[in-house]
Amino acid sequence: MFKKIIDILKAREKIHIIRADMPRHIAITMEKELEDINHEDIYNKRNSLIKDIVNIQIKLNIPIMTIFLLSSGAKNSENFSFLMDDLAKLFNEIISHKKIHTDQIKISVLGKWYDLPERVLNPIKRIIESTKNYDRFFLNLCVNYDGHEEIVDACRIIARQIKSEKIDPESINKQLIKENLYSSYFISPDLIIENNNEFSGLLLWDSKNSMIFFTDKQWPDFTKIDFFRAIEAFQNKNKTRKLSFS
Repeated sequence: MFKKIIDILKAREKIHIIRADMPRHIAITMEKELEDINHEDIYNKRNSLIKDIVNIQIKLNIPIMTIFLLSSGAKNSENFSFLMDDLAKLFNEIISHKKIHTDQIKISVLGKWYDLPERVLNPIKRIIESTKNYDRFFLNLCVNYDGHEEIVDACRIIARQIKSEKIDPESINKQLIKENLYSSYFISPDLIIENNNEFSGLLLWDSKNSMIFFTDKQWPDFTKIDFFRAIEAFQNKNKTRKLSFS
């Protein structure tokens, strides 16, 4: 299956990617709210693209995917109710997606999702519970998320531990902060795909050594081909880096 995908990409799109140098963790943003659009059509398209990305994750054997779905600023949107309905729909669709279960994809939700309305909380809790024992692939969905706030929350946890005398302030280091992030369980992303030429702050603490691939497209226009181009760019950069040290 992998060879078939590669052959199609080479023939149609002039894209060259190799299995031996695949990113272990890819993060992508799909969270920016757009104005003057048919919301239902656009978000249906996003939900379909997410399923495509999950299929690609499996076929290319990418262990971890992180997708930024909803920023914490969305609560101030006049479309907040629609966004909540869409999220509930998305999580219900994901939980019934056959490949999630046949390919053992563990789903985690990063951010302050527990502050969202009940109609979103219920499917989130179901999907976390139903995939908690899976460990072949990992899909992280960032909901009610902010990269700065993730770091601030980690600092709050550490401050409480100091106050209760569980840790010494002198023991604070980068590893301790990492251990208290939403993403503490996961390695840093090798590749972050940012749409609309904007940096979202996705996995901000973990992004220091990540390759950040910017597209000039808004996320509804992002396609599977753009995803493959980002992987190609990552592999080309790695190839150049290896040559420079040879």
